[in-house]
Amino acid sequence: MSRNVFITCALTGAGDTVGRSPHVPITPKQIAESGLDAAAAGASILHIHVRNPETGQPSRDLALYREVVARIREKNDDVILNLTGGMGGDIVFGDDDPFPTLPGTDFVGPAGRMEHILDLKPEMCSLDCGSLNFDEMVYAAKPSWLRRMARSMRGAGVKPELECFEIGHVRMARQLIEEGLIDAPPLFQLCLGVKWAADASPRTMMALVDMLPVGALWAGFGLGSMQMQMVAQAVLLGGHVRVGLEDNLFLSKGVFATNAQLVERAAAIVTILGATVADPTATRAVLGLEGKR
Repeated sequence: MSRNVFITCALTGAGDTVGRSPHVPITPKQIAESGLDAAAAGASILHIHVRNPETGQPSRDLALYREVVARIREKNDDVILNLTGGMGGDIVFGDDDPFPTLPGTDFVGPAGRMEHILDLKPEMCSLDCGSLNFDEMVYAAKPSWLRRMARSMRGAGVKPELECFEIGHVRMARQLIEEGLIDAPPLFQLCLGVKWAADASPRTMMALVDMLPVGALWAGFGLGSMQMQMVAQAVLLGGHVRVGLEDNLFLSKGVFATNAQLVERAAAIVTILGATVADPTATRAVLGLEGKR
């Protein structure tokens, strides 16, 4: 095998991980520093969420995104920034009456999910390509909203990363491509291991890869203990990889990881399997991002 494989590091996410590991970054300073360390370890893309610095809860605060981006760019103008486009889709229903919704609900329309992206115009952002159950919470994204968001991303010059958690999401992403809403080459992120979505297994990853359109680029990841196994599987199947504390807190059983350590482990796997870890310049060339900084 002789090809470039890029590594994305998902720095903090929106999950209930604060307090479960001492290394989950919370404040803009912590998120930026963790991202810079991950970039130094070999990540060419940083996938960024922000959190309320006081509570550690996920946030859509534009000022927090601005601060994280500014802090990273102050020290590293090369790494590719990928801001989440998935915040604002969470609904927690009651067991008997669905309305009013319960605490934990953060639900807004396409404009609310896109505010930080249109303001900061990063090179990339994520687009969650459908609805699904995160345990008892519902993430909701209807097709017409995905079309609007894809148009907004294109208008802002931001490349969408098509996040797919199950087969139906791949079908939705293919539809967006067929309608001309996604510029070539499309980039899919195969998200495996969510409890009520596609499981993190070699067969599942292969099934999703077989559904991708000709010429598509893709990366994949697994949650928790399956993170590094899915790194190897993605490399073997011709894809790229994602690691990070958004998806997994441990380097080994009982040993808490940092983002940089997870990137280092992924880079070692990529190299052992005969591929080369792509730097940001090589990654931009693959993704067609030249000239978009």
